[in-house]
Amino acid sequence: TEFVMTIEAVVVVGLGNIANRHRKNIRRLYPSAKVTAVSASGRIPGEPIMFSDSVVAHLEDVDDEIFDLAIVASPSSLHAQHSIQLIAKGIPTIIEKPIASNLDDATSILASIEKYGTRVAIGYCLRFLPSIAILREILSRGGIGEILSINLEAGQYLPDWRPSKDFEKCVSANKALGGGALLELSHELDYFNWLFGDLKVEYARLRSSNELNLDVEDTVDIYGFSSINDASVSIHLDFIQRQPRRKCSVVGSFGAMDLDLIKNELSLSVDGKEEIVFSDPYWDKNNMYVDFLREFTDGNGDDQKLTSAEEAMIVVRLIELIKSKFITTNY
Repeated sequence: TEFVMTIEAVVVVGLGNIANRHRKNIRRLYPSAKVTAVSASGRIPGEPIMFSDSVVAHLEDVDDEIFDLAIVASPSSLHAQHSIQLIAKGIPTIIEKPIASNLDDATSILASIEKYGTRVAIGYCLRFLPSIAILREILSRGGIGEILSINLEAGQYLPDWRPSKDFEKCVSANKALGGGALLELSHELDYFNWLFGDLKVEYARLRSSNELNLDVEDTVDIYGFSSINDASVSIHLDFIQRQPRRKCSVVGSFGAMDLDLIKNELSLSVDGKEEIVFSDPYWDKNNMYVDFLREFTDGNGDDQKLTSAEEAMIVVRLIELIKSKFITTNY
């Protein structure tokens, strides 16, 4: 049965970059919808908040409003506080990734979803990158044979993420707000689980460098195996490399694939022959967010690309396991 929502009123919690992107996309898809922006901190800045009809300091200030859609784009340490209020009202809710900054909050959100039966998805939009979809299709038909090893890498210099802002004050850099490479780059953990089954960690190394002097890890190396096919796995995440990299390499029993997520390009090697099976480097990455929104509001019922709260909770559980088992070191 097709699921279609009528969008006349939307509330977006948070006033940062990602919240701004969501409000802009709402305007694009649903130009007549009323958009209410809510400050995550309780402070309203002096400058106008773009793509909104009204701005309020607290979610409680809009209690009497009826919304067709809510987007929680506050710091992950506040996700439970904000999303549970909306879920309890039965408002279909998108929660930005990660679902929460800790397992207790994630468990509370999941319990609320189960109690009220509210439609919820977590904003892991990389599942909507075309090159990943093609890689998944090739994997599903055994295009490179039995999977033997998997390598994921994501890195970009944190001060370059949002050049107009002090990186030391951003969510990514602050432990109290749910920062650190594991939570901020958890896209990689989500799409790994989506493509290859649960990641089983054997060893991890978390480091905090003198390069940035943060109170969170800026470099993570994870080694383990995939629960589905026992393939060897290595994952590298960091905030410190100057040239952005985001790649996934898969080696199979009779072939291999190399995915460049920044270039949106996938190459396939089989029987000694390598070919680029997909390349669209100029594809607008904002389409991932737009397609995510469309799938959530006008989905066809299977929602296979949307990350459920249960799936997102697996990622948080994995992150907590890594943090509890392996101590962050300075270097």
